[in-house]
Amino acid sequence: MSENGLDKLFNPQSIAVIGASNRKGSVGYILLRNIISSEYTGIVYPVNHRSVAVQGILAYPSVGDIPGGVDMAAIAVPAQAVPETLRQCGEAGVKGAVIITAGFKEAGPEGVKLEQEIAEIAKGYGIRVLGPNCLGYCRPPLGLDVTFAKIIPGAGNVAFLSQSGAIGTAILDWACANNLGFSAFVSMGSMMDAEFGDLIEYFDDDPNTSCIIMYVESLTDARKFMSAARRFAKNKPIVVAKSGRTARSALAAASHTGALAGDDAMYSTAFRRAGVLRVDEMCELFDASELLARMGAPRGKRLAILTNAGGPGVMASDLLIKLGGELAELGPETTKALEEALPPMASSANPVDVLGDAPADRYEFAVKKLMADPSCDGILVILTPQANTEPTRTAQVLVEAARTGDKPLLTSFMGEIMVAEAQKLFRQEHVPVFETPERAVRAYMNLYAYTCGLEVLAETPAATLPGFEPDRDQVRSIFAQVAEEGREILSEFEAKQVLDAYEIPTVKTVTATSAAQAASAAAGIGFPVALKIHSNDITHKSDVGGIALNIQSEAEAAEAYSAIMERVTAAVPAAEIIGVTVQEMSRGGHEVIVGAKKDPTFGPALVFGMGGTGVELFKDVAVELPPINQALAKSMIKSTKVSTLLEGYRGAEPVDMDGLEQALVKASYLLVDFPEILEMDINPLQARPDGLCALDARVVIDPEAVGKADVFGAHLVVPV
Repeated sequence: MSENGLDKLFNPQSIAVIGASNRKGSVGYILLRNIISSEYTGIVYPVNHRSVAVQGILAYPSVGDIPGGVDMAAIAVPAQAVPETLRQCGEAGVKGAVIITAGFKEAGPEGVKLEQEIAEIAKGYGIRVLGPNCLGYCRPPLGLDVTFAKIIPGAGNVAFLSQSGAIGTAILDWACANNLGFSAFVSMGSMMDAEFGDLIEYFDDDPNTSCIIMYVESLTDARKFMSAARRFAKNKPIVVAKSGRTARSALAAASHTGALAGDDAMYSTAFRRAGVLRVDEMCELFDASELLARMGAPRGKRLAILTNAGGPGVMASDLLIKLGGELAELGPETTKALEEALPPMASSANPVDVLGDAPADRYEFAVKKLMADPSCDGILVILTPQANTEPTRTAQVLVEAARTGDKPLLTSFMGEIMVAEAQKLFRQEHVPVFETPERAVRAYMNLYAYTCGLEVLAETPAATLPGFEPDRDQVRSIFAQVAEEGREILSEFEAKQVLDAYEIPTVKTVTATSAAQAASAAAGIGFPVALKIHSNDITHKSDVGGIALNIQSEAEAAEAYSAIMERVTAAVPAAEIIGVTVQEMSRGGHEVIVGAKKDPTFGPALVFGMGGTGVELFKDVAVELPPINQALAKSMIKSTKVSTLLEGYRGAEPVDMDGLEQALVKASYLLVDFPEILEMDINPLQARPDGLCALDARVVIDPEAVGKADVFGAHLVVPV
């Protein structure tokens, strides 16, 4: 098993139930009852200082009084008693603890202090802890139930990890009703110690676990999670339902990027880079469980649909195509065989309609032909109960087809009473069955997305771009100067110097602090030029009248300088104004944004999308975690709508796509090399057929972090 110390916790040979009780209905009663009522073959010691025996078993006053060693303690005592209880466990040599008790960080400041105290005790004694405030865990293949749940499913190959105990119990109840087994169910609780990354790593080595499903509210260690998930997902699927789609930090962000790279986008990106499939709704998590437990992930997106009713078949087809799947183009031999055997009114094209009166043998013939057709990656069989249908007999022949065939077979027997026996048979024989065809299609395509996600895992960022030699010393010097002055925001001129150091082309720019300097600078650059307000306090220059474009003469430049100063001073009287920047007017091409935001969970995020003033209006962006390579950069660009314009729309010449991809890669290395960068906006970055040009740039740093190591430093996304 994994060497992360969790074996004593999840595979104990002896368990002390601290807080075990004779009072029926109490947590301590149910916890002990569940352990001793399961098929657990280890030793169980009730601990209760008031009782000689608990539920007929000799009890001990404390864990220290138990003769011999104890591997794991299940703790169900009041919160204030947990620290001393855990300390006693440590002194007794206990190496694993499940803390069921609530009343810690979820209970407010005092609970936070209490949780910190038990964390220090656990660390000091080397105890791995699940919880606190958790439901516990069960491992049906081991006959081990360390929960206070009322119902536990049988053994299977799906490990279910849930940050919500309530959602956990709901899925356990559903699993039992649907004859779905688990290799493990773990209620994560507060994740004071053992968290998702630890458990993914542990169950990666578990021979009983072939896939993991998860309900996630937050991650505590992004690096560990992504490393463990990438390793697991290369061989076995992970499916996640993540709650909380409202961005935590976007509302307070001053930059475009901060508003665009919200928490939800970060989680989606992290899951995708780790090879984890994210689903949107709990029903999809249920359905993913159904498929993973019974057939695994499909190899392709070409689905054959077999139905006795046209309407459901068409609706399933519509959703399949909408989700990016394909209706399998049946081979001529298959089509001919179906035409010859099916009634004249039947359809031998996909969806194959065997008509409403189809008996079991008609379904059997058709499904065998579809199984043999190499153009099909999977088969969905739909049945609506009608006067002449044989739901149970049809289910029997489909079970046999699923057992002997080499393709995933999904079923949707619609209705309740008339198909109840058929649905029960499917569940008993581990054939996926869904209430509606649409749920079957969505589940199929979700699992196919996992297969596609394996391609992302193969993209290991290269060490660097050929010939790319950034001037890191120049950037260090700029950041050190900004930090020494106690600033966070670089001036536009400084920000462009940083881009120049990383070989990202910038527009020719000169600073001016008077109307005369502006006129002289404009003449030196060559007309036409643009003037922009130069202030560390102003982010969106156009919003305060801080931009003048298409200046054609020295006199016009001097006049524009004075007008900008007047407008900006009136709009933002408290802003400290340095002067203006004078830039050459760069025309043509398309405006895009390359940005970055440092997330408290995942570290730096790289953003690309439509630029200019429409970036926040249209929110046409893609988010990635650095470092990236050129293949990932290409995929990032391709995922946006603006890519259609960039590639050349309606005969227009495409922009320098290779240069744009390389700019994204260079920006990603800048973020890795300098984790003190909190925000970055290159907006607009003008993309033209003959190259790129950054027209404006903004960089925000953490002065306290300049030149120091950072927990979000290089390679958060660990290649494994």
